[in-house]
Amino acid sequence: MPYASIEDLPPPIREYLPPNAREIYRAAFNHAWDEYTNRGERREEIAHRVAWAAINHRYRKRGRAWVPL
Repeated sequence: MPYASIEDLPPPIREYLPPNAREIYRAAFNHAWDEYTNRGERREEIAHRVAWAAINHRYRKRGRAWVPL
């Protein structure tokens, strides 16, 4: 299920990631969702993993905050 907007993201992502990171997460998730159509039940899990990988390429967690690299 792709996310139409940032407000549609799961609460932990909306609450803890900075605004730009939320958009990166949403875009990466939606792209992976489209890319991995043949993965069946694992499709959503894979899309979330891809989205987190995209976040980890641009942000690091310091304490309780996510900061840009």
